Amino acid sequence: MNNTITNLFGIQYPIIQAGMVWNSGWELASASSNSGILGLIGAGSMYPDVLRKHIQKCTLATDKPFGVNVPLLYPNIEEIMQIIVEEDVKIVFTSAGNPSAWAQWLKNHGITVVHVVSSVKFALKAEACGVDAIVAEGFEAGGHNGREETTTFTLIPMVCKAVSIPVIAAGGIATGRGMLSAMILGAQGVQVGSRFVTSIESSAHQAFKAEVLKAKDGATQLTLKELTPVRLLKNKFYQDVVRLYQSHPTQEDLKKLLGRARAKKGMFEGDLEEGELEIGQIAGLIDDILPVKEIIEQIITEFNIASKEMSNLKL
Repeated sequence: MNNTITNLFGIQYPIIQAGMVWNSGWELASASSNSGILGLIGAGSMYPDVLRKHIQKCTLATDKPFGVNVPLLYPNIEEIMQIIVEEDVKIVFTSAGNPSAWAQWLKNHGITVVHVVSSVKFALKAEACGVDAIVAEGFEAGGHNGREETTTFTLIPMVCKAVSIPVIAAGGIATGRGMLSAMILGAQGVQVGSRFVTSIESSAHQAFKAEVLKAKDGATQLTLKELTPVRLLKNKFYQDVVRLYQSHPTQEDLKKLLGRARAKKGMFEGDLEEGELEIGQIAGLIDDILPVKEIIEQIITEFNIASKEMSNLKL
């Protein structure tokens, strides 16, 4: 396929592997890029020196384009951005913050910039900042999410109508049919996260991957909206959050319960009881752990089959 997204990034398929914390290291990113899509390293769970090493290893592991996802609200942002420039990264996806402070700075260094949004309001603001494309992420997505609770099926056409730059759909997309649906709604490409959590190359703990495979519909919930909204599997930690809400907690109460390194404990270290287990609603459709290459082949095959089916659908 040849469209605005494949041309923008120099990739074969208009698919982006999301830069997820504790999941998206150099192995996942390079395997994704080597399979014809855009791989992203997730900087949100990395100290600056660790990020540098992942970028360097990814550079050695692939001669295809790859990028880095940078949550703007995380500490050490200045050092992280400097490392990205020093290591000659050509693509940056920003999220969880206002892109105005960094979009033009990155573009001045020859970097393609994409920003993740959860509403039309923030899509327009990102476009005004000069980003090259937008990821419009619906309420179904795993991890940190928007407060608006706008679903992907609703968000994508609204954002596509509002902006003139390319739109990448995210949230609840893990299959070829899901990809086709998003593109019918106007997206030029898709970003896939949860499906790659259960890839061989994901840096997630095996226990977490196995837990994702058990998920059914209703297994996740968006919570902690007073801090930063996050979609979690319903484990013991989630139930502790639910019980705390019954006492009408303050933000400080919530922060105290959350503590530090909950996501690392759950996704990277495999503590299924006390850790944050971030995953999207689409987990209910994921039932195997495969190499990245096979996952992408499945998505493309299903996309092409569904496209042919739709070409024969007439009223």
